[in-house]
Amino acid sequence: MLTLSAIPYYLLGLVLLYFFAFQTQWLPIFGGYSPGVIPKLTLPFVLDIVRHSILPALSIVLAAIGFWALGMRAMMVTVQGEDSMLFAEAKGLKDRTLFLRYALRNALLPQATSLALALGQILSGAVLVEVVFAYPGIGSVLYHAIRDFDYFLIQGIVFTIIVSIGLATLILDIIYPLVDPRITYAKA
Repeated sequence: MLTLSAIPYYLLGLVLLYFFAFQTQWLPIFGGYSPGVIPKLTLPFVLDIVRHSILPALSIVLAAIGFWALGMRAMMVTVQGEDSMLFAEAKGLKDRTLFLRYALRNALLPQATSLALALGQILSGAVLVEVVFAYPGIGSVLYHAIRDFDYFLIQGIVFTIIVSIGLATLILDIIYPLVDPRITYAKA
């Protein structure tokens, strides 16, 4: 996981491209769908889009999962040293119960917050990944806008990213009481 967290999205994309597109030829090299195909809502076209999106998505997810796993491990180590865990262990609870009901539950809250806030980092990393894979998306539009000095388009895309991060944080705040019943938004 340390290796995955150290590799940038675009570099991991190039490595995946080399192995899965050049060497094995399992996945396509570039684009959002096969050249010459007319976009329409049919099952073969949707499957073609999914096939083209596997490598870009895999490079972003694999690079981000390294940071998430390291953070989760650190949170689990911290939570296992707390007094509540020591007390639950002294009560004689099973290791599985200690792990799932006490440690994992308390360690997931900060990780859920970091996941929502990492949305901006994932979107900014997607710019280079989309350029590497020649994938048509908001990242490649932003790249071309920066290259062409289109300031209004840059502002619009940055505003869209800011709004999406705000919405992700709002959804996270709404879901928090469902994840941990101790969190309430009621007035005291």
